[in-house]
Formats: sequence, structure tokens, C-alpha cells
Amino acid sequence: MNRVRKSFAKASLVIEPPHLIAMQRHSYELFMQRDIDPDARKDIGLQTIFKEIFPINDFNGLCSLEFVRYSFREPKYTVEECIERGMTYEVPVKITVRLITFDVDEATGVQSVRDIKEQDVFLGSLPLMTRDGVFVINGTGRVVVNQLQRSPGLFYTHDNGKSHASGKRLYSARIIPVRGSWLDFEFDIKDILYVRIDRRRKLPVTTLLKALGYNSEELLREFYKVDTVRVKDGKYSLAFKPETFIGQRLTMDLVDPQSGEVLGKEGRKISKALAARIGKAGIKFVDIDPQYLLGRFLACDLVAPQSDEVIGRCNEALTETMLKAIEEAKIPEFELLFIDGVSVSESFRKTVAIDKVASTEEALVEIYRRLRPSSPPTPEIAAAFFEKLFFTPATYDLSEVGRYKINAKLNLDTPIDQRTLTKEDIIKSVKYLVRLKDELKEGDDIDHLGNRRVRTVGELVENQYRMGLVRMERAIKERMSLQEVETMMPHDLINPKPVTAAIKEFFGTSQLSQFMDQTNPLSEVTHKRRLSALGPGGLSRERAGFEVRDVHPTHYGRICPVETPEGPNIGLIVSLATYARVNPYGFIETPYRRVENRKVSEEVKYLSALQEQNQVIAPAQVTLKNHMIVDDNLIARQDGEVVIVPFDQVTMMDVAPNQLVSVAASLIPFLENDDANRALMGSNMQRQAVPLMKPESPLVGTGVEKYVARDSGACLLGEGDGEVVDVDANRIVVRYDEPGTAGFDTGI
Repeated sequence: MNRVRKSFAKASLVIEPPHLIAMQRHSYELFMQRDIDPDARKDIGLQTIFKEIFPINDFNGLCSLEFVRYSFREPKYTVEECIERGMTYEVPVKITVRLITFDVDEATGVQSVRDIKEQDVFLGSLPLMTRDGVFVINGTGRVVVNQLQRSPGLFYTHDNGKSHASGKRLYSARIIPVRGSWLDFEFDIKDILYVRIDRRRKLPVTTLLKALGYNSEELLREFYKVDTVRVKDGKYSLAFKPETFIGQRLTMDLVDPQSGEVLGKEGRKISKALAARIGKAGIKFVDIDPQYLLGRFLACDLVAPQSDEVIGRCNEALTETMLKAIEEAKIPEFELLFIDGVSVSESFRKTVAIDKVASTEEALVEIYRRLRPSSPPTPEIAAAFFEKLFFTPATYDLSEVGRYKINAKLNLDTPIDQRTLTKEDIIKSVKYLVRLKDELKEGDDIDHLGNRRVRTVGELVENQYRMGLVRMERAIKERMSLQEVETMMPHDLINPKPVTAAIKEFFGTSQLSQFMDQTNPLSEVTHKRRLSALGPGGLSRERAGFEVRDVHPTHYGRICPVETPEGPNIGLIVSLATYARVNPYGFIETPYRRVENRKVSEEVKYLSALQEQNQVIAPAQVTLKNHMIVDDNLIARQDGEVVIVPFDQVTMMDVAPNQLVSVAASLIPFLENDDANRALMGSNMQRQAVPLMKPESPLVGTGVEKYVARDSGACLLGEGDGEVVDVDANRIVVRYDEPGTAGFDTGI
């Protein structure tokens, strides 16, 4: 019986959902680069790991093992044979390495190449992903779940007044790398700024900045504006700068020297208009009462020119005694820090004052002592240790994502391949924190999807492979020192066991490598599109609070608000929305149509949560006529809030009503009428439905069914258009319209 399909859809289909398992397949393809010529491979995945680890040099500088290329052989068994035999579907990895031995001139220490040996070495096997996004490990299908983790980069936050009884907000910042030491900056209740390296004991932030090469005076000038005071015939005048004068009060009548006109009376507050008049009159210095200067802090050391006697030290408060000494020593000018206590606080000045460290060498030694309390250091050892902490690529890696986030936050233009910290990163991040505290602004929202990224299967396996190679590197260095250099061959040095053990451990025992849910085609697809906040480097169920589990406005079109488990994992295990995709940085993107002056274009643009800010987005159900919005006022979304806006403010529009939810929730007809709790149960229970021997199409469908059937791998699909010419229990013969469609020239 042919059933008539009637569509109740209010909006026509603009784009089809992306392939439901594309994220898994694409990620692993990028990791392996199996079908790409070895010389044309990009620096990602396996290629980047080998380039990081190699060359491996021995301790004496007599030999070096260099990486040339890697290649794959063909898998020994097919997927079906692996399932039957209980084997792992894997591909052997072969690397070509070059062993270079050197002669060293004892007199000059110059190296000269003695011998070069190049050889192919077997480096274990790597599990292969099937076309359906599954790994066959020991004969069983396994899925590597994608991990949702806090993005590397720079984050600012405050405790919301919870840490102290007074309710005062304590601000802090954290620089998180992918690999290396964490750097925390935090204010205490006395407004002194401290730094912690790897959550160890705190030390004043100025110690870290002095280790970078700054001194106290340079730091104060970096963080504060400086006022110049001129002294002439016992009278004091202040250099006129509009930015420091506006909002201050005149301590004496202000007279225009040319016209004799009184521009402002004593006690008058300087407004923008008055500041403009002062500037227009060409007044460079404004007379002030010296009493107004008392208690302000010196920007540099005050030294008497004749006697070289120090009158006052940098960062010391100005006293009447000092003023008398200045007049007696006939010092014509001196500089003070501008701290008004309103727009600029003295917290950083206080930090400089309590810091007992005087020089860069002392600062480096102090940092070394805090992190390595047992061994007394020399300045050279301390400097090398500090360099290794944040500025050496081998031990510190921000990743491209971390660099991108830091550049965006601090408005820097550091190259994206600069993956260690720079002096500028540290000083600017501290400045930003001080400004954030002074202006009492909000910090970053750590649950915002602009601050959380997806670690896909390729990245997870890459990290594991790197760990195996690092272990192998240690073993190679030991063997280099034990064996005879003349007779040594590359295969004598390389033992692949640490690498294969690391990969086996990951696929066999990791929390993110799971036995595939094979109840029905939907459960398979959902399992491959799952995102977990648990696992190594993630959260634990016990520590995760309500905020992490809650639905966030940025989840719209990226993470499904409905589909999540009901137990202790609620909100920690979620599903990717139907139209969502993961960009190269690991941030989730969702598609929108462009809107300009009422006209909705067919052009579709994918936006991440950060790119979506400041956009006004209309829902997909908006009434359109010839691609033009009909209504004058629309309900739309802006920065996570639902707003009513006139049509001319709308910049984007959703592509489909089911963009909001996951594939499983999209299969529920008329979902908008369901209570959220029932929809959650419904989407979870569909995954438990037992397939029928004789499948039937549903009486009421949503149009998503065909995508699930197509992308799950449960259905056989033709490679293209054609005619089925023969069917029996073992095979289906198709004659394709285009010869060569399935790789056969006959077209069959």
C-alpha cells in the first residue's frame, strides 16, 4: 500500500543536515593522513608528533636519529574477518628513519658527519576506523566518545564575594596551556596581586615580572600614568594632561597667562569643557598647592644633583621633609604616580612595595626555590629552569587554540604558530586583570561554548600516541649510550612496545573508549555524536556542580538541551545538535542564513559561539514571501536573550526548526508540544527500541528518519543512480548510469 505523505512543515528545507558521523571520520582521517602522499602531509596528527619527538640525539652528541616519513601497509584482515576471529582491525605503521653518526674533534669540539644510515622500521599497528565511525578492537565494535573540555587560553573570573566575610569580590586570572605549567594570578583581601605556578605557594606577581627583566620603576610606569611636577621659586605646578586632570579639583585659582582671565576658581571640579579651555589657552603647567602632593608616590628615585644624596625612593610616599629637601637641593622637576583611588587603584603599587626581590637574578632564584625547595640553585640553573617553564616548545604548548584565545582577549597580533608564552602575554594579562578589578567588571563565563572545546577522536588518540613516543624516546637515548656507534642500526634502537602499549591501553581501558551501543541504528548514531565532560583531563561526577550541567544560551543549535542521561551524569554527557559541526579549533559551530534589509539569502554561514555575539538571530519559522520577511517586529535572540526587534535589526536566521535539538529528539513528531522531561525520556527510550524483523515506516514522521538510516551504516546504499538488475541472498547487482561510479569500468 502506498501511503500518501503529507508535510506539515512551516519552513522549507534550506540545507540538509551534515553527514551525522562526519565529525568522527574526518577527525581520524586528519590524524592519520593515510591517503596523502608522505611529502605532501600537513603538520597535524601523526606527522606533527613525529616532528616533535625527532630528531633524537644521544647524550654525547655522537649520533642523531632523524625522522624522514611514515607510511601504512594494508590491513591484514577485513572488518568482517576481524569480527569473526576476535581480532583488532588495524593497519601496520612503518617509519623511515635516518641514523647519523658524528666524529667530534677533541680540540675544537666541531662535529663532522661520519656515516648516514637510512632504514624502514616497523612501529606497531594503529587501529583503523571503519566507514561507519567504529573501531573493531578484539572483535567488538568500540566508539571513542568526543570530550567536551575547557579550552586552553586565558580566563578571568571572580569569586562573587564568597571567599571573604566582607563580600568583597576577589578577581583572578588563569593561563591554561595544553601541555605545561598553569599560571594563576589572584588578588587577596588586601588588594595585593599574587601569582601561583602550577597551584604551588603564591608569590608576589612582581617577582614573576622582574624575572622577565623588568625593574620596579619600569613596572610602575607600565601600570600607572605619571604626573610631572615643576618646582620654581618655591612654587609648584603640575604638567597639564586632560586624562589625569578631568574629575580632579583645582587647589588654586587657574589664570590664563595671556589674558589674565580666571578660567577656574579654587575648589572647582575640572570638567571636560574646562579641560578643553585649558588646552586651548596653551597652558602647559597648572599651579597647585604643595599640600595636595603630600601622600602621593614617587615614580622614580629622587637624588640631589650636587651631593648625590637620595631624598626619596621610587614608590615612596611624598612627605613635607622631602618637599623641603627638594627645594633646598633645587631639583627643577620630579615625577609622581597618578593614583586617584577611583579609576586607578593602588593595588599594583602595594604589590611592588611588599616585594623584597630587587633584581632579575634574585627573582629567578626565588621562583626556583618555590618550585624546587630541596636543591639550592645557581643563577644559571634558575634562569634555564624558568626558560623551560613557559618559553620552551618541548615543555610548554598553548596550542593554536590557546594562542588564538589569548590574542583575541588581549588584542594582540602574535603569530598563531607562537605556541609558547611571550613577555608581552604575561604583562598584558596582568594589566587586564588589574583593569578588570578597578572597573569592577564581570569575568569570563566558563560554561560559555566559546570557552569550551571538543577534543575529537583524532586528538585523543594523538595525545596517547605522543605519550607512547615520549617513553620510546627515553629508551632510544639509553640504547644510544650503551651500544657501539659504528655497528649501530636504526632498528637496534627502536622498540615499538611503548607505543603499541599506549594505544592498546587507550582503546581497551580509557573512559572515553566505549563498547558501541548496537541496540538499533539510532543508538549507534547517537553514541558516535555524544559529547562527554568526563574522562581524563575532564570533570568528575562528584566535583561537577549545577552550572556545568545546566543548559547555557550558547548551546542553541550546538548542543541538544533535551537529550542527556537522567542519573548522576545529567548534563555531563550530552549530544551534538542535528546541524552542528566542529571547526578546526574544536569549537562547535551552527549554520545560519544571512539577512539584509528584510531579504533572507540562501547563503549559509557557520558561526561559533564567540562569532555569534552581537548578531540578532530570527527563528526559522518566520513568515517569508519571496525571501522577504513579512512581519515588521520579530521575536529574535541576541547575546543569549530573547528580544522583540524591528525587522531591519535582524542579521541572521536559523536554517531549520530542529536545529536546536539532537538527531534523537528530532525524531519525536510535534516535539514543541511535549513537556521537557517527557521529551528527554522519549529521546532516550528511542535508543532502546528493538528493531523489527519486518521494518515498518512510522505513521507520523519528522523527515529525519532517512538521514539516520543513511548515515548509521545499517542500510546498504548504492554508490549512485542506476538500475538494480539482480538480487539474491548474497548480493545485489546494480547497473549504474555513470560507468566507473563504484570503481568498476563496466558500470556494474
